[in-house]
Amino acid sequence: MNARFAAILVVLLTVLGGGALLLQQQETARRPSNVGELGQRLLKDLKAADVAAIRIVEPKATLTLQRRDDGWVIAERDAFPADLAKVREFVLKAIELKVGQSEPIGDKDRARLNLDEPGKKNETAGTLVEFLGQDGKALAKVIIGKKFFKREVDSPEKAPADGRFVMRPEDAATVFLVSDPLSQANARSADWIDRSSFKVEKVKSLGVRYPGGDGWRIERAADNADWKLAGAKAGEKLEITKANAASYSLGLLELADVAPKAVKEDGKMSGLDKPILINATTLAGVSYAIKVGRLEQDNYYVGFSTSADQPREKLLSRHVLLVPKSKLEDTLKPRAELLEKRDRGKK
Repeated sequence: MNARFAAILVVLLTVLGGGALLLQQQETARRPSNVGELGQRLLKDLKAADVAAIRIVEPKATLTLQRRDDGWVIAERDAFPADLAKVREFVLKAIELKVGQSEPIGDKDRARLNLDEPGKKNETAGTLVEFLGQDGKALAKVIIGKKFFKREVDSPEKAPADGRFVMRPEDAATVFLVSDPLSQANARSADWIDRSSFKVEKVKSLGVRYPGGDGWRIERAADNADWKLAGAKAGEKLEITKANAASYSLGLLELADVAPKAVKEDGKMSGLDKPILINATTLAGVSYAIKVGRLEQDNYYVGFSTSADQPREKLLSRHVLLVPKSKLEDTLKPRAELLEKRDRGKK
C-alpha cells in the first residue's frame, strides 16, 4: 500500500464515520423525548393496598367509591354496597396500564380527544379518575378521553374500543394511548352496585293491591299443593301456570340500580307515595311488604320491609331500589289475566 492510497483511505473512513454519526444524530432528533415511557406503567407509583377511595368525575356526574372494613360502598348512594369484584378489577387494571404510544399534545388536540378536565362546563371534558389514600390525598390521577379504534366503526359510542386516549393532569402537554378500553371508568352507579337482590322464595300466600283498590290474592297449603284464588266467583278458574309464574318471579329478582337519597326522601319522585302493594308470606313464615312505584324507563322504583333476619335484606330495605320491569311483570298482572280463558263456544 503506497502512501498516496493510504491517505485516500483515511479520508474515506473519516467521511463515512462522520456520515454515520450524522445519521445517528438525525435519528435521535426524530424520536420523541419521552420514548423511554413506552411499555412502562402509566401510573407508576399506584399500589392497590394504598387505595382507600376512587373518585370518578364526568362533566355531569360524580361517583365516589369508598373502602370500609366490610367492603366498598358508593358514597352518592347513601353507602350502598359496590360490587367488590368490579372495584378490585378496576384498580388492578389501572395499576397495570401500559403506555402504548406517547405524543405531545396542544389545546386543540386535547379538546378533540376529550381530554380537558371536567368541571369546566365544556363539551370536550373527559372522565377524571382519582385514586385517593386514607388521608384523602390523591395517589394518582388520570383523565380518560375518547375511545381508540384500529378500524372504522359505524357507532363509536356503542362499539367496543381497542384502547383509550388518556392524560395525566400533571402533564397536560402529553397524550398517551393505552390498549385497555376502560369501559368501567364511568360515574353510573348501575355499573358499580352489587346487583344481588332480596328474594321471596317458596311463597305460601301472595296478594297484589293496585292504587285504585283492585287486586287479587292466591294461597296454597304446601309446596306441592295447588294454588287457590281468594274470592273466586262462580265460573272463575285460576290458571295454575300463571299463579306459579307470579309467585316464582319474586325469587328471581335482581337490581338494575339504586336510587339517590333525594328520591328516597321524596315519595312523589319515585311514585312510592301511591304504590302497588305486594304482600307475600313464605312457607317458612317470613313476610314481605313490597311497594312498587312508578316506572323509570325499564325499571320500577321499589321499596320493601320484611320480617327476615338477613343482613343483606335489612340493608336493602333501607334503600329505594330499581328493579327491572321484566322481573315483576308476572307478579303485577291484573286479576283477569290470572284466570283461565273460557271457551266462548261452550255454554
